[in-house]
Amino acid sequence: MTTVPFKQLSEIIKERHSVRKFDSAYKIPREEIEGMLKEATLAPSSSNLQPWRFIVIEDQASKKELRSIAYNQEQVEMASVVIAVLGDMEMYENAEKVFQSAFELGFMTEENTKKMIENTVNLYSKAPNELRKNIATYDAGLVSMQIMLIAKDRGYDTVPMSGFNKEKFMEEFNVSERFFPIVLIPLGKAAVPAHSTTRLPLEDVLLKYV
Repeated sequence: MTTVPFKQLSEIIKERHSVRKFDSAYKIPREEIEGMLKEATLAPSSSNLQPWRFIVIEDQASKKELRSIAYNQEQVEMASVVIAVLGDMEMYENAEKVFQSAFELGFMTEENTKKMIENTVNLYSKAPNELRKNIATYDAGLVSMQIMLIAKDRGYDTVPMSGFNKEKFMEEFNVSERFFPIVLIPLGKAAVPAHSTTRLPLEDVLLKYV
């Protein structure tokens, strides 16, 4: 993986804007989509449980159906693909695989590995559903931002969308109750440049130093 110099990363951040008009004729190869997702999953997560899952919607008929679920927002049908980011309510089920792989790579001792698996499963399995959902939502936000910046770095455009019928999404794409949809990210080539936006001055958002 190539390390992005700070100046280049800064430019990517400044150039990324939400795009809502995509070139429907442009198709992104699957291997490139998977490369972007793999890189995005380097995002941090609570206890490294990585409570994100993806559904990549590329079939045109499926995108058309998704458009109706997303209140007729055309970007979901016109983009090359739509990446649906879902949260994992049972993220503790990932603990053994996560910590065992760390042990096999020499990052942890066998004793610490067993202890981490036991403690993590015990903690998260007993946590309230609302807390686990909040954790998964927060971590999904981190991986989603990574996806959008990586896409921009590779010359693509995106727009994050939380405005869609999540219950209908679950039904249409046969999603297990273990997972819940958080955000849709249409991904492709812009057909029309994004609108410029402004941000609040720093003095309005930086409350204080303490």
